[in-house]
Amino acid sequence: MPRVLRLGCLLLALSGCTARLPAPIHNESAALAVRHGSYRVLPGDTLYSIAFETGHDYRTLARWNRIPPPYRIEAGERLRLKPPRGVSSAQPPVARRPLGGTPLHRSLRLRPTPLPRAAAPTYRRPAPALPARLVAPTWIWPARGIVRETFGRGPLSGRPGNRGIDIVGRVGEPIRASAAGRVVYTGSGLPGYGKLIIIKENNEYLSAYAHNARIEVEEGAIVRQGEVIATMGDSGTDRVELEFEIRLRGVPVDPLRYLPEKHH
Repeated sequence: MPRVLRLGCLLLALSGCTARLPAPIHNESAALAVRHGSYRVLPGDTLYSIAFETGHDYRTLARWNRIPPPYRIEAGERLRLKPPRGVSSAQPPVARRPLGGTPLHRSLRLRPTPLPRAAAPTYRRPAPALPARLVAPTWIWPARGIVRETFGRGPLSGRPGNRGIDIVGRVGEPIRASAAGRVVYTGSGLPGYGKLIIIKENNEYLSAYAHNARIEVEEGAIVRQGEVIATMGDSGTDRVELEFEIRLRGVPVDPLRYLPEKHH
């Protein structure tokens, strides 16, 4: 076989193999931007998506970059990811609702069985030790159900690799805060996530709860671990599920390495 023909076959075989590999599980440019302190806006970016990818509150980015509501940005624009000199990195004061909120049984028609703190989906991986220099929150399972898709693996429908885990359950089941923190985003502004909640646990970690039927908390609220924050639904997806993500400095990490063992 001529050398050129052999080379062409080899390249074709390699391209066939690589086509089956899962998509990257995080935005490399966003991860680099966090280290460099600035981010160049790409087509399709929003202030909400940039804040999510880099582990910030979108209101903080707006304040640092003097972007007024409704927070429009343009492709090619460079955003700072660190506070300007003389500007505090602290969050601006916001109105907060009282802890606890409305009991779930008063706000749902289905009145599902309350989720015990020990309940967990039927999937588990060993949890490796975290670096000692990080102050990691303590996490609990956010919902009852079955883990159908895991971190970095494409769903059964053939979509790209997951940035978290998908917990399949029933409409109206309660979704609880996996760790205590501040609600930094609620809404449907990030494509592919449906009705989304983002909670910032500390300066290192944030968590995301996607595809909710109804959101039970407001932006700026301080939530306790185990507090009901939403109800399970199918917004932005084709099945009833919770897509749960944990991000460390803006980069997705495997939630199964942080969640506790199932209690029987």
